Amino acid sequence: MHVLGIDFGTSNTVAVLRSADGRVRPLLFDGAPILPSAVYYNSDGRMLVGRDAERNARMDPARFEPNPKRRIDDGSLFLGTSEIPVPQVFAYVLQQVALEAQRQAGQMPGQVRLTHPARWGERRRAILVDSARLAGLPAPQLIPEPVAAASYFTSVLGTAVPPGRSLAIYDLGGGTFDATVVRRTQTGFEVLAEEGVGDIGGLDFDHGIVEHLGKTYGASHPAEWKRLLNPADDRDRRYRRMLYEDVRGAKETLSRTASADIHLPALEVDAHLTRAEFEEIARPPLERTVDCLQRAIQAARMNPADLVGIFLVGGSSRIPAISQLIHSKLGVPPQTFEQPETVVVEGAVRANSGPAPSEQPLTRPTSGGPVSPAGHMSAPRPPQAPQMLPPQTAYQQPAPAPQAPYQQPQQHLPAKRPLTQEPAVLVTGAAVIVLIVVFFVLLSTILNG
Repeated sequence: MHVLGIDFGTSNTVAVLRSADGRVRPLLFDGAPILPSAVYYNSDGRMLVGRDAERNARMDPARFEPNPKRRIDDGSLFLGTSEIPVPQVFAYVLQQVALEAQRQAGQMPGQVRLTHPARWGERRRAILVDSARLAGLPAPQLIPEPVAAASYFTSVLGTAVPPGRSLAIYDLGGGTFDATVVRRTQTGFEVLAEEGVGDIGGLDFDHGIVEHLGKTYGASHPAEWKRLLNPADDRDRRYRRMLYEDVRGAKETLSRTASADIHLPALEVDAHLTRAEFEEIARPPLERTVDCLQRAIQAARMNPADLVGIFLVGGSSRIPAISQLIHSKLGVPPQTFEQPETVVVEGAVRANSGPAPSEQPLTRPTSGGPVSPAGHMSAPRPPQAPQMLPPQTAYQQPAPAPQAPYQQPQQHLPAKRPLTQEPAVLVTGAAVIVLIVVFFVLLSTILNG
């Protein structure tokens, strides 16, 4: 039986499929393992999802919703002139996942596991279940995101988390932040404490960058900047959409490089943003997330050093300053991953099931010590941190068979036969002796005569 795991996120949706033999593979959408959660209600009545929605957003931005998950409490969304219930909007995204899963598996998966923020109440969870039903999926099993993440660490990475030990999950996504402390039990994980901030996520960092640019370019181009922030027609809305696309791209680039350029449409200006400037913009909200993490650890009646580790998940956790702030405030360097977006969903399909021998992790963990401006790790891992495979050990060539110490090859000589087996040799030797004796006798006779 195939198991489908779905992490429906604010900005992106990620899904993986576990086959009956235990192998896990990501679902690909347009060749990528990440599906934008965006929707676009076309004029012909079709709902476009993902990159198709983003491509059409510039045609009529009023029909576009880039982050439907953030609208879960609104009841319905207005896309163009149509009002669509929130569960139905969610269902379009989940249906896209279901179609791709059915294409890869050859049939509808027999089991579906949907992750959700640990702080979601019964009403929000019910909306998620209703959306899965509308999408034609089997009744889903709901798994809190921190529980799924903890399952990833133990089942995929083999991290030693014995029963009774705890770990903390720092989950910074596109729209919200959640901090959770979970404890290992004999059957899985239980949530000890949870804290969250509903207004901090990747989208809020985008807004912060736009406000930062406005301090400079809003003064030099007041009319154009005002139309960017408050679009009056479709053309202005397209420009606003283009601006935020470039801002998001620059933010992601600054996790890898020291600077990035942002094109400001209508102003025909390329703004320059450095990592130091972005970190100054992001520092106040990031400090709030670290304070929230500290409160969660305290609520669990633990100290940071008592934890097996602090793990960063969610796409926005790529920001290098996060590791620095956590290490500075809590004294423990967190653990990061190359693809933090897939940690939760892969853990969901592996929860309560040990890894099969053929399973390979989709991401490789890296040590999460403070990161220098160049992106290099600068702090050693503390003794409390879990033992995690370094990137270079994700695949190793098989070790050669042990060789014996070198020895000089032996020469195989024919065995000697006993002398009794050589009568001709004995006769020849006796004759020689007789001749020698006769020679000396004759010589003595001549000399004496």
